[in-house]
Amino acid sequence: MLIPPILDTFRGLLAEAKASGDLEPTAMNLSTVDGSGRVHSRIVLLKAVDEKGLRFFTNYESAKAEEIAQHAQVALCFHWKHIREGIQVRFEGRAMKTAADESDAYFASRARGSQIGAWASKQSQELPNRQTFEDRVAHYEKEFAGRDVPRPPHWGGYLVEPDRVEFWYGATFRLHERIMHAADGTSWTSRLLYP
Repeated sequence: MLIPPILDTFRGLLAEAKASGDLEPTAMNLSTVDGSGRVHSRIVLLKAVDEKGLRFFTNYESAKAEEIAQHAQVALCFHWKHIREGIQVRFEGRAMKTAADESDAYFASRARGSQIGAWASKQSQELPNRQTFEDRVAHYEKEFAGRDVPRPPHWGGYLVEPDRVEFWYGATFRLHERIMHAADGTSWTSRLLYP
């Protein structure tokens, strides 16, 4: 569970990033590890944060979901280079699927085109050609014409429960300030790190 000082600091920085005009302030790098130990990284979007952790949504048949199933420990990193002297926030912890009702609620809030895309995309699988994908989009547009698009069974959310959080504040001459928070059972410890 994220304690209030950590959660409040993160929410304040996120609000600052949103106010800065950053085009994607909720973009975060997600790193996962597959069964052979190879590390994979990609950008996903933060959709919610609270004391339980951070949430993002994806296809449960994607490469990232397969990697999370093999190794639930993940890392997230935000980089807001347009605020102050640049700020990074790093989270490490365990990822788990969100409850179906939470995934349903978020899916219902998405734009219809994104909902159709969730049905049409076999995320991470090889695509023979672009027309195949466009045909799948057209198929699902026709299938759901005139009615709400239900959430696909293969699509939903993940909650990342952090056990380590680092706030990295950029400074001139690379004399950065780094504060590491680590969970130790039910409590958290904090320490400064050299830049």
